[in-house]
Amino acid sequence: MQSKLEENLQLLPADELARRVAKVTSHMRDLGMDAVLAGDNANLYYLTGRVFCGYVFVAADGRVMYFLRRPSELKGDDIHLIRKPEDMAPHIAGAIGGAPTVGLMMDDTPYSLIARLQKMLGDGASIANGSQVMRLARAVKTKLEIEMMAASGVRQASVYRELPRVYEPGMTDLEFQFEIERELRRAGCLGQFRLSGPELEIFMGNVLTGENADNPSPYDFAMGGAGMDPSLPVGADGTLIKPGKPVMVDMNGNFTGYMTDMTRTYVAGEAPEIAVGANRLSADICRAISEAARPGAECKALYELAVRMVEEAGMADYFMGHRYHAGFVGHGIGITVNEMPVLAPRSRDVLEAGNTYACEPKFVIPGVGAVGVENTYVVEAEGPARCITVLDENIIPLL
Repeated sequence: MQSKLEENLQLLPADELARRVAKVTSHMRDLGMDAVLAGDNANLYYLTGRVFCGYVFVAADGRVMYFLRRPSELKGDDIHLIRKPEDMAPHIAGAIGGAPTVGLMMDDTPYSLIARLQKMLGDGASIANGSQVMRLARAVKTKLEIEMMAASGVRQASVYRELPRVYEPGMTDLEFQFEIERELRRAGCLGQFRLSGPELEIFMGNVLTGENADNPSPYDFAMGGAGMDPSLPVGADGTLIKPGKPVMVDMNGNFTGYMTDMTRTYVAGEAPEIAVGANRLSADICRAISEAARPGAECKALYELAVRMVEEAGMADYFMGHRYHAGFVGHGIGITVNEMPVLAPRSRDVLEAGNTYACEPKFVIPGVGAVGVENTYVVEAEGPARCITVLDENIIPLL
Protein backbone atom coordinates (compact mmCIF):
# COMPACT_ATOMS: atom_id res chain seq x y z
CA MET A 1 0.00 0.00 0.00
CA GLN A 2 1.28 3.46 -0.90
CA SER A 3 1.90 5.98 1.85
CA LYS A 4 0.37 9.45 1.66
CA LEU A 5 3.78 10.74 0.59
CA GLU A 6 3.93 8.29 -2.30
CA GLU A 7 0.44 9.29 -3.44
CA ASN A 8 1.69 12.84 -4.06
CA LEU A 9 3.09 13.61 -7.47
CA GLN A 10 5.53 16.13 -6.04
CA LEU A 11 7.96 14.39 -3.66
CA LEU A 12 10.52 17.18 -3.21
CA PRO A 13 10.42 19.25 -0.02
CA ALA A 14 8.98 22.70 -0.74
CA ASP A 15 12.26 24.52 -0.09
CA GLU A 16 14.17 22.09 -2.31
CA LEU A 17 11.68 22.54 -5.15
CA ALA A 18 11.98 26.32 -4.78
CA ARG A 19 15.78 26.14 -5.08
CA ARG A 20 15.60 24.00 -8.21
CA VAL A 21 12.90 26.13 -9.86
CA ALA A 22 14.93 29.27 -9.10
CA LYS A 23 17.92 27.80 -10.94
CA VAL A 24 15.77 26.78 -13.90
CA THR A 25 14.09 30.19 -14.21
CA SER A 26 17.43 32.01 -13.90
CA HIS A 27 18.97 30.09 -16.79
CA MET A 28 15.70 30.36 -18.71
CA ARG A 29 15.82 34.15 -18.58
CA ASP A 30 19.53 34.20 -19.47
CA LEU A 31 18.76 32.17 -22.60
CA GLY A 32 15.72 34.25 -23.59
CA MET A 33 12.95 31.77 -22.80
CA ASP A 34 9.59 32.41 -21.15
CA ALA A 35 9.02 28.81 -20.04
CA VAL A 36 10.29 25.25 -20.34
CA LEU A 37 8.28 22.09 -20.84
CA ALA A 38 10.01 18.87 -19.78
CA GLY A 39 8.76 15.34 -20.35
CA ASP A 40 11.94 13.24 -20.24
CA ASN A 41 12.55 11.03 -17.23
CA ALA A 42 15.73 12.72 -15.99
CA ASN A 43 14.14 16.15 -15.83
CA LEU A 44 10.85 14.87 -14.45
CA TYR A 45 12.83 13.29 -11.63
CA TYR A 46 14.81 16.49 -11.09
CA LEU A 47 11.68 18.63 -10.84
CA THR A 48 9.47 16.26 -8.82
CA GLY A 49 11.54 13.50 -7.21
CA ARG A 50 9.75 10.82 -9.26
CA VAL A 51 9.35 9.53 -12.81
CA PHE A 52 5.85 9.52 -14.31
CA CYS A 53 4.21 9.77 -17.71
CA GLY A 54 3.54 13.42 -18.43
CA TYR A 55 5.18 16.84 -18.36
CA VAL A 56 6.34 19.56 -16.00
CA PHE A 57 5.87 23.16 -17.13
CA VAL A 58 7.94 25.92 -15.52
CA ALA A 59 7.27 29.58 -16.36
CA ALA A 60 9.83 32.34 -15.99
CA ASP A 61 7.87 33.81 -13.06
CA GLY A 62 8.34 30.53 -11.16
CA ARG A 63 4.89 29.06 -11.69
CA VAL A 64 4.95 25.26 -12.02
CA MET A 65 2.23 23.08 -13.57
CA TYR A 66 2.12 19.31 -13.84
CA PHE A 67 0.47 17.48 -16.75
CA LEU A 68 -0.22 13.89 -15.82
CA ARG A 69 -1.11 10.85 -17.92
CA ARG A 70 -0.03 7.91 -15.76
CA PRO A 71 -0.44 7.06 -12.93
CA SER A 72 -3.50 9.29 -12.86
CA GLU A 73 -4.09 8.66 -9.14
CA LEU A 74 -1.22 10.95 -8.08
CA LYS A 75 -2.33 13.99 -6.08
CA GLY A 76 -1.15 17.56 -5.59
CA ASP A 77 -1.57 21.18 -6.54
CA ASP A 78 -1.54 22.45 -10.14
CA ILE A 79 -1.98 18.96 -11.61
CA HIS A 80 -3.89 18.64 -14.88
CA LEU A 81 -4.85 15.21 -16.18
CA ILE A 82 -4.25 14.80 -19.90
CA ARG A 83 -4.79 12.07 -22.47
CA LYS A 84 -2.62 13.66 -25.15
CA PRO A 85 -0.18 16.60 -25.42
CA GLU A 86 -2.81 18.83 -27.04
CA ASP A 87 -4.75 18.83 -23.76
CA MET A 88 -2.03 21.08 -22.29
CA ALA A 89 -2.69 23.96 -24.71
CA PRO A 90 -5.33 25.99 -22.80
CA HIS A 91 -3.47 25.71 -19.50
CA ILE A 92 -0.16 26.84 -20.98
CA ALA A 93 -1.80 29.67 -22.93
CA GLY A 94 -3.43 30.86 -19.72
CA ALA A 95 -0.12 30.81 -17.89
CA ILE A 96 2.05 32.74 -20.33
CA GLY A 97 -0.15 34.02 -23.21
CA GLY A 98 1.15 36.44 -25.83
CA ALA A 99 3.93 35.18 -28.10
CA PRO A 100 6.15 33.21 -25.74
CA THR A 101 9.37 31.35 -26.38
CA VAL A 102 9.07 27.90 -24.84
CA GLY A 103 12.06 25.65 -24.25
CA LEU A 104 11.52 22.02 -25.25
CA MET A 105 13.87 19.14 -24.47
CA MET A 106 15.20 18.92 -27.99
CA ASP A 107 18.29 16.86 -27.11
CA ASP A 108 16.24 13.93 -25.82
CA THR A 109 12.89 14.19 -27.64
CA PRO A 110 12.03 12.73 -31.06
CA TYR A 111 11.49 15.26 -33.84
CA SER A 112 7.92 14.10 -34.38
CA LEU A 113 7.02 14.91 -30.78
CA ILE A 114 8.83 18.26 -30.92
CA ALA A 115 6.75 19.15 -33.98
CA ARG A 116 3.56 18.07 -32.21
CA LEU A 117 4.39 20.13 -29.11
CA GLN A 118 5.21 23.15 -31.24
CA LYS A 119 1.84 22.90 -32.96
CA MET A 120 0.14 22.51 -29.56
CA LEU A 121 1.72 25.76 -28.34
CA GLY A 122 0.05 27.70 -31.16
CA ASP A 123 1.09 29.95 -34.02
CA GLY A 124 2.16 32.80 -31.76
CA ALA A 125 4.69 30.75 -29.83
CA SER A 126 8.26 29.99 -30.78
CA ILE A 127 10.36 27.15 -29.46
CA ALA A 128 13.97 26.90 -28.31
CA ASN A 129 16.24 24.18 -26.98
CA GLY A 130 15.32 23.97 -23.32
CA SER A 131 17.73 21.08 -22.79
CA GLN A 132 20.50 23.61 -22.22
CA VAL A 133 18.46 25.29 -19.47
CA MET A 134 18.04 22.01 -17.64
CA ARG A 135 21.66 20.95 -18.15
CA LEU A 136 22.87 24.20 -16.61
CA ALA A 137 20.41 23.97 -13.71
CA ARG A 138 21.32 20.35 -12.94
CA ALA A 139 25.08 20.98 -13.22
CA VAL A 140 25.17 22.78 -9.85
CA LYS A 141 23.81 20.46 -7.19
CA THR A 142 21.88 21.43 -4.09
CA LYS A 143 22.87 20.17 -0.65
CA LEU A 144 20.21 17.44 -0.89
CA GLU A 145 21.46 16.26 -4.27
CA ILE A 146 25.04 16.07 -2.99
CA GLU A 147 23.88 14.09 0.05
CA MET A 148 22.09 11.64 -2.24
CA MET A 149 25.18 11.25 -4.41
CA ALA A 150 27.40 10.79 -1.36
CA ALA A 151 25.07 8.04 -0.12
CA SER A 152 25.44 6.27 -3.47
CA GLY A 153 29.22 6.65 -3.22
CA VAL A 154 29.37 5.01 0.21
CA ARG A 155 27.33 2.03 -0.95
CA GLN A 156 29.21 1.63 -4.22
CA ALA A 157 32.56 1.68 -2.40
CA SER A 158 31.29 -0.88 0.12
CA VAL A 159 30.51 -3.30 -2.73
CA TYR A 160 33.85 -2.73 -4.46
CA ARG A 161 35.61 -3.44 -1.16
CA GLU A 162 34.06 -6.91 -1.08
CA LEU A 163 34.79 -7.96 -4.67
CA PRO A 164 37.79 -10.18 -3.82
CA ARG A 165 35.35 -12.29 -1.79
CA VAL A 166 33.16 -13.09 -4.82
CA TYR A 167 36.02 -13.81 -7.22
CA GLU A 168 36.93 -17.42 -7.92
CA PRO A 169 39.93 -18.64 -9.96
CA GLY A 170 38.97 -19.69 -13.47
CA MET A 171 36.25 -17.04 -13.84
CA THR A 172 35.74 -15.14 -17.07
CA ASP A 173 35.15 -11.41 -17.07
CA LEU A 174 31.43 -12.08 -17.64
CA GLU A 175 31.19 -14.50 -14.73
CA PHE A 176 32.93 -12.00 -12.47
CA GLN A 177 30.60 -9.24 -13.69
CA PHE A 178 27.54 -11.38 -12.95
CA GLU A 179 28.69 -11.69 -9.33
CA ILE A 180 29.42 -7.96 -9.11
CA GLU A 181 25.96 -7.17 -10.45
CA ARG A 182 24.43 -9.47 -7.84
CA GLU A 183 26.34 -7.78 -5.02
CA LEU A 184 25.38 -4.31 -6.26
CA ARG A 185 21.71 -5.25 -6.44
CA ARG A 186 21.84 -6.83 -2.98
CA ALA A 187 23.27 -3.56 -1.69
CA GLY A 188 20.36 -1.62 -3.17
CA CYS A 189 21.61 -0.58 -6.60
CA LEU A 190 18.63 0.44 -8.72
CA GLY A 191 20.18 -1.06 -11.84
CA GLN A 192 19.32 1.88 -14.07
CA PHE A 193 22.37 3.41 -15.75
CA ARG A 194 20.65 6.60 -16.90
CA LEU A 195 22.38 8.27 -19.84
CA SER A 196 21.62 11.44 -21.76
CA GLY A 197 21.36 11.01 -25.50
CA PRO A 198 20.25 8.11 -27.73
CA GLU A 199 23.78 7.25 -28.91
CA LEU A 200 24.94 5.89 -25.53
CA GLU A 201 23.99 2.47 -24.16
CA ILE A 202 25.35 0.19 -21.47
CA PHE A 203 24.01 -2.41 -19.05
CA MET A 204 25.10 -2.14 -15.39
CA GLY A 205 28.67 -1.18 -16.28
CA ASN A 206 31.94 -2.52 -17.60
CA VAL A 207 34.44 -5.20 -16.55
CA LEU A 208 37.54 -5.46 -18.76
CA THR A 209 40.53 -7.78 -18.73
CA GLY A 210 43.26 -8.83 -21.11
CA GLU A 211 43.19 -8.07 -24.81
CA ASN A 212 39.47 -7.26 -24.75
CA ALA A 213 40.39 -3.92 -23.19
CA ASP A 214 41.90 -2.88 -26.54
CA ASN A 215 38.76 -3.69 -28.52
CA PRO A 216 37.18 -0.41 -29.66
CA SER A 217 33.57 0.44 -28.95
CA PRO A 218 31.31 2.79 -30.96
CA TYR A 219 30.18 4.52 -27.75
CA ASP A 220 31.76 7.66 -26.34
CA PHE A 221 32.98 6.00 -23.14
CA ALA A 222 36.47 6.11 -21.69
CA MET A 223 36.86 2.37 -22.24
CA GLY A 224 35.57 -0.12 -24.81
CA GLY A 225 35.47 -3.89 -24.98
CA ALA A 226 33.75 -6.10 -27.54
CA GLY A 227 30.75 -6.96 -25.37
CA MET A 228 28.61 -10.09 -25.57
CA ASP A 229 26.93 -9.32 -28.89
CA PRO A 230 27.21 -6.83 -31.78
CA SER A 231 23.88 -5.34 -30.67
CA LEU A 232 25.61 -3.99 -27.52
CA PRO A 233 29.31 -3.82 -28.40
CA VAL A 234 30.88 -2.71 -25.12
CA GLY A 235 32.41 -4.37 -22.09
CA ALA A 236 33.04 -7.95 -21.03
CA ASP A 237 33.10 -10.62 -23.76
CA GLY A 238 33.89 -13.86 -21.92
CA THR A 239 37.66 -13.40 -21.67
CA LEU A 240 39.27 -15.64 -19.06
CA ILE A 241 40.73 -13.73 -16.09
CA LYS A 242 44.36 -14.83 -16.02
CA PRO A 243 46.92 -14.46 -13.24
CA GLY A 244 48.78 -11.17 -13.54
CA LYS A 245 46.24 -9.64 -15.93
CA PRO A 246 44.52 -6.53 -14.53
CA VAL A 247 40.74 -6.50 -14.24
CA MET A 248 39.18 -3.04 -14.51
CA VAL A 249 35.79 -2.68 -12.80
CA ASP A 250 33.59 0.32 -13.70
CA MET A 251 30.09 -0.57 -12.54
CA ASN A 252 26.73 1.01 -11.74
CA GLY A 253 26.63 3.44 -8.81
CA ASN A 254 22.94 4.37 -8.87
CA PHE A 255 21.53 3.72 -5.40
CA THR A 256 19.40 6.84 -4.87
CA GLY A 257 18.44 8.13 -8.33
CA TYR A 258 21.71 10.10 -8.17
CA MET A 259 24.77 8.22 -9.38
CA THR A 260 28.42 8.06 -8.55
CA ASP A 261 30.98 6.79 -11.04
CA MET A 262 33.84 4.69 -9.70
CA THR A 263 36.56 2.49 -11.18
CA ARG A 264 39.09 0.28 -9.45
CA THR A 265 41.58 -2.18 -10.89
CA TYR A 266 42.00 -5.69 -9.47
CA VAL A 267 44.41 -8.52 -10.18
CA ALA A 268 44.71 -12.22 -9.40
CA GLY A 269 48.38 -12.65 -8.64
CA GLU A 270 50.99 -9.96 -9.26
CA ALA A 271 50.38 -7.15 -11.74
CA PRO A 272 53.16 -6.19 -14.19
CA GLU A 273 55.26 -3.20 -13.15
CA ILE A 274 53.95 -1.10 -16.05
CA ALA A 275 50.38 -1.68 -14.88
CA VAL A 276 51.22 -0.74 -11.30
CA GLY A 277 52.91 2.45 -12.52
CA ALA A 278 50.04 3.39 -14.82
CA ASN A 279 47.51 2.85 -12.06
CA ARG A 280 49.58 4.98 -9.68
CA LEU A 281 49.76 7.70 -12.33
CA SER A 282 45.97 7.56 -12.72
CA ALA A 283 45.49 8.09 -8.98
CA ASP A 284 48.03 10.93 -9.02
CA ILE A 285 46.15 12.64 -11.86
CA CYS A 286 42.87 12.33 -9.96
CA ARG A 287 44.43 13.96 -6.92
CA ALA A 288 46.13 16.71 -8.93
CA ILE A 289 42.90 17.60 -10.71
CA SER A 290 40.96 17.56 -7.45
CA GLU A 291 43.46 20.04 -5.97
CA ALA A 292 42.98 22.33 -8.96
CA ALA A 293 39.21 21.81 -9.25
CA ARG A 294 38.03 24.95 -7.49
CA PRO A 295 35.39 27.52 -8.42
CA GLY A 296 36.58 29.47 -11.46
CA ALA A 297 38.84 26.71 -12.79
CA GLU A 298 38.57 26.12 -16.54
CA CYS A 299 37.76 22.51 -17.37
CA LYS A 300 40.01 22.53 -20.43
CA ALA A 301 42.91 23.50 -18.16
CA LEU A 302 42.17 20.51 -15.92
CA TYR A 303 42.28 18.25 -18.98
CA GLU A 304 45.59 19.83 -20.04
CA LEU A 305 46.96 19.17 -16.55
CA ALA A 306 46.23 15.47 -17.01
CA VAL A 307 47.85 15.42 -20.45
CA ARG A 308 51.02 17.07 -19.13
CA MET A 309 51.35 14.49 -16.38
CA VAL A 310 50.80 11.66 -18.86
CA GLU A 311 53.35 13.02 -21.32
CA GLU A 312 55.94 13.57 -18.58
CA ALA A 313 55.49 9.93 -17.57
CA GLY A 314 55.87 8.73 -21.18
CA MET A 315 52.40 7.10 -21.17
CA ALA A 316 50.64 9.15 -23.85
CA ASP A 317 50.30 6.20 -26.24
CA TYR A 318 48.10 4.37 -23.71
CA PHE A 319 46.12 7.26 -22.23
CA MET A 320 42.32 6.95 -22.51
CA GLY A 321 42.71 4.05 -24.90
CA HIS A 322 45.31 2.62 -27.23
CA ARG A 323 43.81 1.93 -30.65
CA TYR A 324 41.37 4.79 -30.12
CA HIS A 325 41.62 7.55 -27.53
CA ALA A 326 38.66 9.06 -25.69
CA GLY A 327 38.72 12.86 -25.90
CA PHE A 328 38.08 13.68 -22.24
CA VAL A 329 39.35 12.86 -18.76
CA GLY A 330 36.23 13.62 -16.74
CA HIS A 331 32.55 14.42 -16.92
CA GLY A 332 29.71 15.76 -14.83
CA ILE A 333 27.46 13.26 -13.12
CA GLY A 334 24.22 13.22 -11.16
CA ILE A 335 20.86 11.97 -12.37
CA THR A 336 22.59 10.92 -15.59
CA VAL A 337 26.14 9.70 -15.97
CA ASN A 338 27.03 12.34 -18.59
CA GLU A 339 26.22 15.82 -17.34
CA MET A 340 28.03 19.15 -17.26
CA PRO A 341 30.83 20.05 -16.72
CA VAL A 342 33.10 18.15 -19.12
CA LEU A 343 36.87 17.96 -18.67
CA ALA A 344 37.95 18.01 -22.30
CA PRO A 345 40.34 19.99 -24.52
CA ARG A 346 37.66 22.18 -26.13
CA SER A 347 35.39 22.48 -23.10
CA ARG A 348 34.15 25.98 -22.27
CA ASP A 349 32.88 24.90 -18.86
CA VAL A 350 34.12 26.75 -15.79
CA LEU A 351 33.74 25.09 -12.41
CA GLU A 352 31.29 26.33 -9.81
CA ALA A 353 30.77 25.28 -6.21
CA GLY A 354 28.24 22.44 -6.27
CA ASN A 355 29.46 20.90 -9.52
CA THR A 356 29.97 17.15 -9.31
CA TYR A 357 32.28 15.37 -11.70
CA ALA A 358 33.86 11.97 -12.28
CA CYS A 359 37.58 11.93 -13.06
CA GLU A 360 38.73 8.82 -14.96
CA PRO A 361 42.28 8.91 -16.32
CA LYS A 362 42.63 5.38 -17.66
CA PHE A 363 45.23 3.46 -19.63
CA VAL A 364 45.07 0.56 -22.09
CA ILE A 365 48.42 -1.22 -22.40
CA PRO A 366 48.80 -3.81 -25.21
CA GLY A 367 49.51 -7.27 -23.87
CA VAL A 368 48.58 -6.16 -20.34
CA GLY A 369 45.05 -4.72 -20.32
CA ALA A 370 43.25 -1.72 -18.87
CA VAL A 371 44.18 -0.03 -15.60
CA GLY A 372 43.16 3.13 -13.81
CA VAL A 373 41.18 4.83 -11.09
CA GLU A 374 37.92 6.73 -11.30
CA ASN A 375 36.38 8.78 -8.50
CA THR A 376 33.44 11.12 -8.14
CA TYR A 377 34.11 14.56 -6.68
CA VAL A 378 32.17 17.55 -5.35
CA VAL A 379 33.50 21.05 -6.10
CA GLU A 380 33.51 22.91 -2.79
CA ALA A 381 33.13 26.66 -2.19
CA GLU A 382 36.67 26.68 -0.80
CA GLY A 383 39.54 24.25 -1.05
CA PRO A 384 40.04 21.22 -3.28
CA ALA A 385 37.24 19.07 -4.66
CA ARG A 386 36.00 16.39 -2.25
CA CYS A 387 36.05 12.71 -3.21
CA ILE A 388 32.83 10.82 -2.38
CA THR A 389 33.95 7.38 -3.65
CA VAL A 390 36.57 6.60 -1.03
CA LEU A 391 38.45 3.31 -1.39
CA ASP A 392 42.04 2.11 -1.76
CA GLU A 393 43.33 3.39 -5.11
CA ASN A 394 46.11 0.83 -5.55
CA ILE A 395 45.58 -2.27 -7.66
CA ILE A 396 43.55 -4.52 -5.37
CA PRO A 397 44.48 -8.23 -5.09
CA LEU A 398 41.73 -10.72 -5.85
CA LEU A 399 43.55 -13.60 -4.14
